Amino acid sequence: MTEENQRMPKWFPRATALFLSGLALLGAAIWMLIRVRSLIIVVLVSLFLSFAIEPAVNWLARRGWRRGLATLAMFILILLALGGFLFAMGSVLADQITKLTSEAPGYIAQIERWLEDQFGIVVETDSLIAEFSSGGSAARLASNVAGDLVSIGTALMSLIFQTLTVLLFTYYLVADGPKLRRLLCSALPPSKQAVMLKGWEIAIDKTGAYIYSRTLLGVAAFLVHWIVFALLDVPSPVPLALWVGIMSQFVPVAGTYLAGLLPILIALLHQPISALWVLIAIAVYQQLENYLFAPRITAHTMNIHPAIAFGTVIAGASLMGVVGTLLAVPVAATVQAFVSTYIQRHELIDSELLDDVESEENSNTEDP
Repeated sequence: MTEENQRMPKWFPRATALFLSGLALLGAAIWMLIRVRSLIIVVLVSLFLSFAIEPAVNWLARRGWRRGLATLAMFILILLALGGFLFAMGSVLADQITKLTSEAPGYIAQIERWLEDQFGIVVETDSLIAEFSSGGSAARLASNVAGDLVSIGTALMSLIFQTLTVLLFTYYLVADGPKLRRLLCSALPPSKQAVMLKGWEIAIDKTGAYIYSRTLLGVAAFLVHWIVFALLDVPSPVPLALWVGIMSQFVPVAGTYLAGLLPILIALLHQPISALWVLIAIAVYQQLENYLFAPRITAHTMNIHPAIAFGTVIAGASLMGVVGTLLAVPVAATVQAFVSTYIQRHELIDSELLDDVESEENSNTEDP
C-alpha cells in the first residue's frame, strides 16, 4: 500500500465535523424540546380551546359585541358551568361517603350473618365494625374526606385560575385572532396564505363540530339518565345524570366506564337491586347511542372513522397523557379534513373487497 493510499481523504475531517455538529445540534434541540415540553402542551391546549370558543365569539361579534368582551363572556360562562359541576359532584360524593360510613357496620353484620347461615362460615368482624363506629380510624378518615369533597369544586376552580398561562394564551388567540392571522399571513406569499387560512378554518370548523356533537350527545345522555335514575329512586339523580353526560362524551375511551361506575356504586349503597337496573339502563342506552344517535349526529358535525379515532386517542395518550387523549379526536378530524381537501378522488374499480356484504344480502332478500 502506497503512502498516498494511507493518507486520510481530504473530505473526511470536514464530514466528521459536520456529523458531530449535526449530532450536537440534534441533542441540543431534543434538550430544548424536553425543557419547553410544558410550554408546547400549553400552546396546544390553548389552540384547541381557541378553536372551540371562536365560533361562539364570532357569532357574538357579528351582533355587535367587541371580540375582547365576547371572549371574556365565554370564559366566565365556561368557568361557571365547570365550577357548578364540580361543586355538585363533590356534594354528592361527600353525602355518599358519610352514608357509607354510618351504615357500614350494618352492612358488615348482614354479610357476617349471611356467610354463617349459608355456608357455616364464622367471621369475626367486631374489630372491623369498630373501625367504622364512632371514633374509629375509618370513620375519622371518611369524615375528613367527606368534608374535603364538599370544597373540591372551589379547590379545583382555584387550580384552574392558577393556569393563567393557558387562559391568557387562549384569550389572546381568540380576542386578537384576526390580527394574529394577518400578522402570520404577512410573512407568507399569497399561495401559502391561502393554505394556512384554509387549515385554520378547517381546524375551527372541526373543533367546533366536535364540541357541538359531544354537547348534543351529552344533553341526550343527561336527560335519559335523569329520567331513569329518578324512576329508580337513585339518590341525587340530576348530578349523577350530569356526570354520565359529561364523562361519557368528553373523556375518550375510559369515559364510558367512568360514567357508569359512579351511579352503579351509589345505587348499590342505596338499594342493591337498583344497581342492577342502573347497569342495564346504562348498557342499553350506550347501544342506542352507538348505533342510533351518534352516527346521525356525527355525520353532520364530525365525520371520522371510529378506528382512526381510537388509534389517535391511544397515540395522543402515549405522547401527552391526559391532554393528548382530549386533543386527539379533533386533531385527527382536522388533519383528515385538511388532507382530503388536497387529495384527488378517483372512481373505484370493481372488487369484492369494496362491497358491503351485509347490504348486498339485505337487497337480495328484498327482491321477490
